[in-house]
Amino acid sequence: MPDYRPRKTLFNPELRRRGIYVLPNLLTTAALFAGFFAIVQAVNGKFEVAAVAIFIAMVLDGLDGRVARLTNTQSAFGAEYDSLSDMVSFGAAPALVIYVWALKDLGKLGWIAAFIYCAGAALRLARFNTNIEVVDKRYFQGLPSPAAAALVAGLVWVLIDNEWSGSEAAWYACALTIFAGVSMVTNLRFWSGKAINLRKSVPFMMVVAIALGFALVSSYPPGVLFALFLVYALSGYVLALLDWLNRRKKLQA
Repeated sequence: MPDYRPRKTLFNPELRRRGIYVLPNLLTTAALFAGFFAIVQAVNGKFEVAAVAIFIAMVLDGLDGRVARLTNTQSAFGAEYDSLSDMVSFGAAPALVIYVWALKDLGKLGWIAAFIYCAGAALRLARFNTNIEVVDKRYFQGLPSPAAAALVAGLVWVLIDNEWSGSEAAWYACALTIFAGVSMVTNLRFWSGKAINLRKSVPFMMVVAIALGFALVSSYPPGVLFALFLVYALSGYVLALLDWLNRRKKLQA
């Protein structure tokens, strides 16, 4: 007998009534706009503005998930929308910015390096979506795409601020772009910060430390931000080295 029960399609009134949550998706849209704005500014030759826009997208991306969890407005739509936004803001935008500014002078090697980064971001996001329920929440598997984007954008920002041209920085940009792209698809562990409970009270000195952190960043934003994300990118390799040394000690014991 044929099944005449109503199917869950786009025209199903039940699905149309569900709607979406405004606040977290508004932040995701803002992050998407910042990533698109970075692409536009790179095409127009305003690379410093493009780099700053990527950092703004990173801040907004960090807020949308937090807001969704704090307000209990998580949804499957929001998760998928966030991944698509991340691919634009932290995959396509940094690859285009670094390519137009510096890598195009390297010819074929330049666009290959940019593609390695872009493909690494896509693979990183796909793996994150499929492994979200099985990995240790305390760590990311592979360098997170926002951190990789901040690394690339930070290099552009700090070198432009120090009056470097794209042609002078081409080889440094190529090496860092490939490093960021490969780091995203490794199995290295990177601290996620998800264990931090924003609803829990903290010692007074923690507030002082946060204030000092803001003061440090504001003293020289391009250099401090780039240094922070470079250290974070290297932290996964340091953790892997420490794990290898611990395993070696246990085998020798």
